[in-house]
Amino acid sequence: MIIDALQYANWSPKIFRQMREGGVDAVHVTIAYHENFREMVLNIERWNRWFEDYSDLICHARSGDDVRAAKASGRTAIIFGFQNCSPIEDDIGLVEIVHTLGARFMQLSYNNQSLLATGCYESEDPGITRMGRQVIAEMNRVGLVIDMSHSAERSTLEAIEISGRPIAITHANPSFWHPALRNKSDSVLRALGESGGMIGFSLYPHHLKDKSDCSLESFCEMVARAAEIMGVSRLGIGSDLCQDHPDSVVEWMRVGRWTKQIDYGEGSRTDVGFPPMPSWFRDNRDFGKVEAGLRAVGFDAAEVAAIMGGNWLNFFDRSFGPQVQQAEAQPREVAE
Repeated sequence: MIIDALQYANWSPKIFRQMREGGVDAVHVTIAYHENFREMVLNIERWNRWFEDYSDLICHARSGDDVRAAKASGRTAIIFGFQNCSPIEDDIGLVEIVHTLGARFMQLSYNNQSLLATGCYESEDPGITRMGRQVIAEMNRVGLVIDMSHSAERSTLEAIEISGRPIAITHANPSFWHPALRNKSDSVLRALGESGGMIGFSLYPHHLKDKSDCSLESFCEMVARAAEIMGVSRLGIGSDLCQDHPDSVVEWMRVGRWTKQIDYGEGSRTDVGFPPMPSWFRDNRDFGKVEAGLRAVGFDAAEVAAIMGGNWLNFFDRSFGPQVQQAEAQPREVAE
């Protein structure tokens, strides 16, 4: 089982076929960055057409069992998620609606402060907001996974503590390996692991040590060290593959509608667009190289299978449905 916990590609039949060539069984795809509810629905409409036109290659998945069925039929399961909370606007009632429409992950913030939490590019991090606490409880209730990939430190730690269900960081790396603003501290890794959460290791060059020149060995050694902190059962892949997009798309990701100025994000004035991927991971056909790299640094076959997809599948089983005991979904107070 190969599961990638985050991609935002310029989707096409070519990429869908590459997923099949690479044996990729499921992908969590971004269907919103800065979109409001109606704009997000238009993106779902576009995916529904792809599911119809390329039904031999892809299908929509809402559960772990849907992923298993996709694998059995030789297709890639597509799981919807948001990289921001903008699709729920300021209406907590939309949490259940977006789950009904098929969303299964939602970041509480992108790089900026949101109505729910603080993004990693803000200079101050006041933590989870009043609305954020209520939305976390509602996400817990319906089975919409809290994703803190782009969130700041305090907000992330508070989300882990407040949530009555394990959360995810779908695409980031440890800051001990590469101190990017988006990468996560040892404190976050420990709290995430102890709470039953998951991290998906990113292959996006700005998150990698040595960026586009990062070696497969270095990446896999980082995974091994993270396993010592969190345990193998909490680890997966979230490649953050942004294949075939023009550079104008990364500008939308960084700028949205919140500023009239250019924001370079993790890039710079001289490095504006998408960075080139490392030579050993160009697209979905290269997951086998990651598997081989993990074996080379000492993971056994069962551990490699878990990291490449088994752990995410178990997490889907536990996380995508409504909470059995609603009382557990009430927000817990964070000690001041």
